[in-house]
Order: sequence, then C-alpha cells, then structure tokens
Amino acid sequence: MHVHLTHHPRRFSPTSATRLTVGVALPLCGILTACQPAPRLDLEAATSMGDAVGLSGSVEFRKLSTDDSPLDEPAVSGRLTLPDAMRRAVTTDPALQAALARVRMAVADADQVRLLPNPVMFVVVRFGAGSPQVEASFVQDFMAGLQIPRRASAADNRLRAKAADAVTSALDAAAEVQERYAAAQAASALVPALRTRLKVMEQMTSIADDRLAAGEAGAGDVATLGAQRVSLEVDIERAVLAEREARIRLARVIGEPSSAAVWELDAWTAPPTELQPESSWVNTGLARRPEIQSIGWQLAALGDDKALAHLVPWEEEDALLPLPNPWEPASAGVDYQKDGNDAIGPSFATPVPIFDMGQSRRARVSAEVQAARNDMLTARRKVVEEVRTAYQTLLASTSNLRRIREQLIPLQERRRSISDGAYRAGEADVTVLFLAEQDLRLAQTQAIEVELQSSNALVRLQRAVGGAAAARTLTSASTATNIENTNAPQLTSIEKVNP
Repeated sequence: MHVHLTHHPRRFSPTSATRLTVGVALPLCGILTACQPAPRLDLEAATSMGDAVGLSGSVEFRKLSTDDSPLDEPAVSGRLTLPDAMRRAVTTDPALQAALARVRMAVADADQVRLLPNPVMFVVVRFGAGSPQVEASFVQDFMAGLQIPRRASAADNRLRAKAADAVTSALDAAAEVQERYAAAQAASALVPALRTRLKVMEQMTSIADDRLAAGEAGAGDVATLGAQRVSLEVDIERAVLAEREARIRLARVIGEPSSAAVWELDAWTAPPTELQPESSWVNTGLARRPEIQSIGWQLAALGDDKALAHLVPWEEEDALLPLPNPWEPASAGVDYQKDGNDAIGPSFATPVPIFDMGQSRRARVSAEVQAARNDMLTARRKVVEEVRTAYQTLLASTSNLRRIREQLIPLQERRRSISDGAYRAGEADVTVLFLAEQDLRLAQTQAIEVELQSSNALVRLQRAVGGAAAARTLTSASTATNIENTNAPQLTSIEKVNP
C-alpha cells in the first residue's frame, strides 16, 4: 500500500496538511507497535552452548581481524585435563564460531524486517504558460508495514533455528574432543604395557641363551623367543605411531595443530553403569536434541510465510481457502494539484489479480512445509537409532570390560606364572610359556580396546540425548563420569596388572 502526498508548496493549506497528518499517523501507530527489537538470541545461544556441553560460562563470539589468522592458540604446557581440553575445543572451534556468526546474521535480519521501508520523495517541475508548476510527493509502502508482525515472527523463528544450529555445532565439537582424548588415553596406556611385555620377553630370551649354553635347551627355543621379541618391538613402534597420531588429532581440535602434543593426560575412568531405562534416554533425546528444535523453528517460520501468502497478512496458516494477496502492491493517499483551481482529494490504486493469483507462491510454501516435516521425521528416527545404539554399546562394553579385568586377566596372569615356573624348572618347553605370554598380552590389549569402546559409547550417548547436561539427569549421581572426572590419576587395568 502506498500513500501519495502531492502538493503545490505555495498553495497547500495548513488545514489540509493537518487532516493528512492525522490520517497517516493512525495506521503508523499500529505498525510501529510491532517494531520491537529482535530477541538477542545470539547471547542466549552462547550461554546455552556451555550448559549443553557441561561447561560453566558462555561461549564468546570471536572476531578474526584478518583472513590469515594464526593457526595455533596459546600452547598448553604440562597437564591437559579433559575439562580443559573440552573448554579449549568449544571456545576456539572455527566451525562453532562460524555458527555464531550466522546467529548474528539472523539477528541482523530480524532487526531489518522490523524497519519500515524508507519513503520515496518525488519532485516534478513543469514549465509552461504562466508560473512553473511544482509537485512534490512522498510515497510510503504501507502494505510492507502491515506485514511487519508476520515477517518479524518468521525472522525470529529462523533466528531461533540458527541458535539451535549453533548449539549443535558446540555439541559436535565437544563430542569430537572427547573421542580424541579417549583415543590418546588408550594409545598412551598401550605403549607402556607393550614395553613391560618386552622386558619380560628379554628376560626369557636371556634364560633361553643360558640354558642353550648349558645344553639344557635347544636352539629352537632361542629362535622362537627371538622372533617373538622382534615381533613385539614392531608392535611397540606401531603403538608409538598410533599414540603420536592420536595426540596430533587432539592438538588440532583444541586449537594447537602445530603443538608438540606432549601433555600429561588424565587416566581413563570407567563410565557410569547405573543408567536410566533406554526409553528415558530416547525421550530425553527427542526433547533435547537441538537438531529437532531447529527444524521445529523452521516449521514455525514457514507457517508465517504461509500466512503471508494468504488474503491478509494476519490470516491463520490453516485457512481452508487461502487466496492470493491482491492488496500487496496497492496504494492509497491524498493528491493535491494546482491547475488553474486548487484540487485535493483521496486516491486509490489496486492491481486486478488476473494472471498471478498467488498459486505458485502458496504451492512453494506448502512444499517447503512438507519437506521440513519429513526432515523432522527423519531427525526423530535418527535420534532414536543413535540413542539406542550408543546405549546398548555402553552396556555391553562395560560388562565385557568388567569380565576382562576381573576374570580373564587374573586367569591369564596365573597361567603365565605357572608356565614361567615350569619353564625355569625345565619341566616345560618354551612353547607353553610363549602361548601363555601371548594370551596374556592379548587380554590386556583387549582391555584397552574395550575401555576405548566404553568411552566412545558414553560420548555418543551424551551427544545423542543433547549433551552432557541432558545426560547428567539420566545417570546415577553417585557414579563418576568420564567427563566430570578431575581427580588424581588412577591406575588403568594395564598398570594394575603390571606394577
């Protein structure tokens, strides 16, 4: 809707100006009441990120001064705890900062739609017989003003969707650093275990050499032990490389890709086993996952878009007979002209909707709504799958870990001790001792692998329900979790069996 104010600057009467001002001010009052500032969800999103991943405080938006920013954050020296690694990962992750920038973009969009379009001034000067005629008009699009409430609602809903996307990025960053940290923990525990086994193997090789020199053993025993020692050295080199790779990956996610990555890490801590039923985790995931919340806000924004495509801006989105909006390009106002006699009166112009009935616009919005609803269904099904998979993996891996540490490793240690005593006494050949040593090393390696599996399962379960804050209510309060552990280092299963 447009208002045309056309007047001759020398002959326009004050009385007419007064009536025109009142006529324009009344609809302006209704429009300006809807022009409230956009919600500052960029700040709310920054705060909710820390809460979701279990960190205190908010995540600040960091502005990069140049395109070529430094690769590395200030280096961490000494000990790197898991909470410190998470805090550094979440606060320095470029993908998360980009998500926060998109939140600010959405805030700017929400502020923009609340502004009335700028009026346009036209000045026309006509020369002819007599004095020049000057006409001045101000054109204001009032239909855009009447649509401000709906457009503002749509922009606010899209802003909330971007805030939920930012929380998703924070959860992804936290989950990645936890998995990288657990991989570095496992690799760091495997190398000392293999080196302890190498010392034992060197002792057995020395005994075999002495027995061969005394004629009490054959050359086959020495060759077998020597081959086993070389094979173990190869395994150690592979484990050292795996540890180095795990630490480099961890350095990247905490913002130090060029770091030496020689920090001291926390010892692995068993995840909680006293969990709420699986259905509780699924319900929490469906209610707390930011991906689902984001699609919900997008659907709300599409509802506003659909309402804007109807007959009037404020019509409900579920109207039975949505019609095109024929008034959107309409204009109304007051024209004044000086052509011999002064003339003033109202003017009204409206298009005749013959060719464009708005059907394409409505069809597009309806298709977008259907796409968003299907995306919502896909996201909900994926949440159920991720929660159930992580839940079952956590239960199974913790049960297996308990079985390995409490039953298998003690039995294999006893077997190796018996075989070692028999070999030293000359009552058994080296093959028996070799098999016992091999099986013990395999059991200890299995313990480390299952420890890593348990840690990753816990991380994925927390991610599946919407973060550590959501998961905290579903675990026993008396059970320490891997994320919250900040106590002194504890011995792993490998260190316990190899003092």
